[in-house]
Amino acid sequence: MLENSKGNGEEFINEVATIGRIHHFNIVRLLGFCSEGTRRALLYEFMPNGSLEKFIFSKISESTHRLLSWEKLQTIAIGVARGIEYLPQGCNQRILHFDIKPHNILLDHNLCPKISDFGLAKLCSKDQSIISMTAARGTPGYTAPELFSRNFGEVSYKSDIFSYGMMLLEMVGCRKNIDLSIENQSQIYFPEWIYNKVSQGKEFALEIEADGDEEIAKKLSIVALWCIQWNPTERPSMPIVIQMLEGDIESLEMPPKPFVSSDAEMDTM
Repeated sequence: MLENSKGNGEEFINEVATIGRIHHFNIVRLLGFCSEGTRRALLYEFMPNGSLEKFIFSKISESTHRLLSWEKLQTIAIGVARGIEYLPQGCNQRILHFDIKPHNILLDHNLCPKISDFGLAKLCSKDQSIISMTAARGTPGYTAPELFSRNFGEVSYKSDIFSYGMMLLEMVGCRKNIDLSIENQSQIYFPEWIYNKVSQGKEFALEIEADGDEEIAKKLSIVALWCIQWNPTERPSMPIVIQMLEGDIESLEMPPKPFVSSDAEMDTM
C-alpha cells in the first residue's frame, strides 16, 4: 500500500507502466496495481524468505553463526549486481533505484535475490546520463554523497553503485555500516575498519569457517570499497563490479581510501 499519494495518479500510472515492463531474474516482478482516488497499491510476487536484512542482521537464538554461508553471500551479491546493471539499460527508460539496501533485497525459496521497492526510483530517458535532483533521496547510511552536494559530482546510476557498496560491507560484517551501539568507538564506522584490515593484509576473523571463506570476505570488501568511492567517476560500472566479483582475488587492486580517516585506533575489533 502506498501512503500519502498525491496528484491525479498520472505519474503513478506512468511509473507502474515502466516498472511493469521489467523482466529480470534479479528484480521482483510486478503482478498488478490498484489506483482508486488517493488509494494506491502495488502487487508483487511473493518472496517466501523475506528480505536480506533479516539474514545478515539477525542471529538465531543468539547464535554466533552466520545464517548464510560466504559462498551464498557471494552468489547473492552477484545477483543483486546483475539486477542493478539491468535497471539503467533494460527498459525504454533509464531507471535509478535510489534505495538499494538489505531491506529492499528480497529472497525467493532458493535464496535468489530480487531488488524490490521502487518507491524512490526515478525514471529518465535513455540519453540522459546526468540526473537533475531537487532534494536528496534514499536511506541514511546508503545515500551517495553527490545526492547531498554536487561538490562531490553529478547524480547518475553511479549513485546506486555507492548504495550497493555500503550493502556489500554490511553483508561482510553482518552489521550496519554505522552502528552507534558498538562499545569500541573505533569500530563505529565499519567501512574504515574494513579498509584498514584489507590494506594491512590482516585477517578479518569474521566467522571464517571453510576454505576459501577468507578470500570471499576479502573480495567482497575490496569490491565494496571501490563502490563507495566519494567521487562517482572513481566508482566502477556495474559490469566491472560483476567481473571483479566473479574473478580471482589476485586480480583485484586495492582502491584509494574512500573517506577521511579518523584518528581512532582500528587494530582491534
